[in-house]
Amino acid sequence: MKLSILDQSVSVKGKSQDQTINDTLKLSLLAEKFGFYRFWVSEHHNHPTIIGTAPEVLMAAIATKTKKIRIGSAGIMLPHYSAFKVAEQFRVLNALAPNRIDLGLGRAPGSDGRTALALNPNNREYSEHFPSHVRDLISWVKNDKLIDGHPFGRLNAQPISNSSPEVWMLGTSNYGAQLAAYLGIPYCYAHFITEGQGMEEAIKIYQNEFRPNENLKKPKINICLWSLISESNEKAKYLFSSRAFWKIKRNIGQLDSLSSPEESLSHIKENGWDEEYKKMFENSLVGNKKIVKEKINDLNKKVKSDEVTVLTWCFDENERIDSYKLFSETYN
Repeated sequence: MKLSILDQSVSVKGKSQDQTINDTLKLSLLAEKFGFYRFWVSEHHNHPTIIGTAPEVLMAAIATKTKKIRIGSAGIMLPHYSAFKVAEQFRVLNALAPNRIDLGLGRAPGSDGRTALALNPNNREYSEHFPSHVRDLISWVKNDKLIDGHPFGRLNAQPISNSSPEVWMLGTSNYGAQLAAYLGIPYCYAHFITEGQGMEEAIKIYQNEFRPNENLKKPKINICLWSLISESNEKAKYLFSSRAFWKIKRNIGQLDSLSSPEESLSHIKENGWDEEYKKMFENSLVGNKKIVKEKINDLNKKVKSDEVTVLTWCFDENERIDSYKLFSETYN
């Protein structure tokens, strides 16, 4: 089973957002050193916590610093953009890092409705035409012909070469799974968004309805998990408190930068959220190496994915790096 990383460039209290972006670049180099297969970056807009707004720009920086690891978007929120322009961007990325670029696609806004309209006044219309835009994007990014009679059939996304990015569908719904199956492209289920609710059904739909093609002969599945490893369960739970406090606040409509474990635990105790925090930890993929491996392996038995991508937040960047290092030691 391949092991990869998703990084969201999470804002941390007391750290400049410029530093956060540079921490993502630093982590990509360590991910390659640790032996991870892919390094993906996400797209969000006008978000006080997740400040990675331009994955294609960040990918270019990572491409020039790394040599072997695959680099990708998780994802490009296509309703914000012209499919042709995205194809051009990823053709350029492919020129910088041939056979190492992944183009993950999503339909969700990665933002609120007002922000989505600011990004593209025709966002709702583009969302409705998402399947055909994905179809066109795949053709352009692979330098294939568009469907007969297409008004833009004579356009080529340059630079043209003998290699092309790998296109993925990202999602949490049956809709995305069905579209990925119909188009015959790899599918990544965002377990960290739904805590796994609906995962087995979506992946089963993808597997059953998958249509083989010259690019992909059989279903290819990735599950993206929020997980954290530390040397002990006690320390892992302590580090997890920052994420738990953030989730509790989010559920009552408050979004903010990530707080320290000390501050998070203090607020959890003051507000009587101890039981909620305890349940979050019990249901999480957090702990020492042995426990986390067992939990992930048990989860993967249900869907038999080809790959697991790990997302980890920590207030302390060194602790986050240590968690990924422990993951590499556990699975490599």
